[in-house]
Amino acid sequence: MKRYKKKRESFFSKIVNFTLTILIACAIGSQVCTAANNNLRIAQVSDAHFSSFEENTSYKFLKKSGELLDDVIFQINTSGPYDFVMFTGDLVNYPKISELQKFTSHVNNLIYPWYAIAGNHDISIDGPLTKDKFMATLAQANDNMNQKNIYYAFTPKKGFRVICLDSIIDYKLTANGEISNEEFIWLKEELDEHEKDTIIVCTHVPIIEPYSSSNHKMLNEYEVRKLLKTHKNPLIVLQGHYHCVKIRQDENMLVITSPSLVTYPNAFRVININSNKNRTLVDVYLKETNLKDIQTRSKLRLMGTEKLYGEECDRNASFELGRKD
Repeated sequence: MKRYKKKRESFFSKIVNFTLTILIACAIGSQVCTAANNNLRIAQVSDAHFSSFEENTSYKFLKKSGELLDDVIFQINTSGPYDFVMFTGDLVNYPKISELQKFTSHVNNLIYPWYAIAGNHDISIDGPLTKDKFMATLAQANDNMNQKNIYYAFTPKKGFRVICLDSIIDYKLTANGEISNEEFIWLKEELDEHEKDTIIVCTHVPIIEPYSSSNHKMLNEYEVRKLLKTHKNPLIVLQGHYHCVKIRQDENMLVITSPSLVTYPNAFRVININSNKNRTLVDVYLKETNLKDIQTRSKLRLMGTEKLYGEECDRNASFELGRKD
């Protein structure tokens, strides 16, 4: 009897140990999944200025724009995973439908989802590449771009909301930008509806200038910035247009200005966002082109490259964002 009892206890012990092992494994797995779900990794590519026919300008290395774009795509594909890739305007240098189609033929080599917003070089004032045609051309190449409006929003993962703004003026020839009244109302509704989320705002024309330029600034930047600052949770802004490397933090808002692919330093950004209930950590990295000969020649075309390259804290840095009371 004792021997039989001993076997029963051994069997019972195995069941208990097996059950505990499963529970522990599930708990660990749950934590890993939770951590992954709280993390968002983005590649931001700005001002690609793709051109298949133009000569170089005094500061844009247009003849190598395709090679530079292909290098970025290769770097992204081999350094993942990414939740998505965001192109923050000036996809092409000259607003032609055929140029935008050629741009998408390169970008569709990405193995990760990609999205885009318009820059001032992407929209023609009196030509065929209107805002509607811009979106329709992108939608033909990418189902993610099948959006109702040129400004749109999406949820890449629970707890995050990406808001893509249209900051381009198309009723006159200008490099200034603005947010229309209709879009402003929509933006407020997005912020109100997603008040508990970490917000990522994508805009071509900056809401905070990295340096002063009266003929490039957003005309109603103060009003837009004031609205964004009503959001209590962390808010990250991805912007371009100024072809420079700059990061600024204003309380719970982090503003990341990214450089151009065709202007020194010929680079893109990697942004890693880890968000939880109490704080959000944002790691920002500058990824320069592997095409060092092009980068060197691009640098030689410019004066004042220090301003474009920024300080080390503008290139690679970590930030902590909290929730405003």
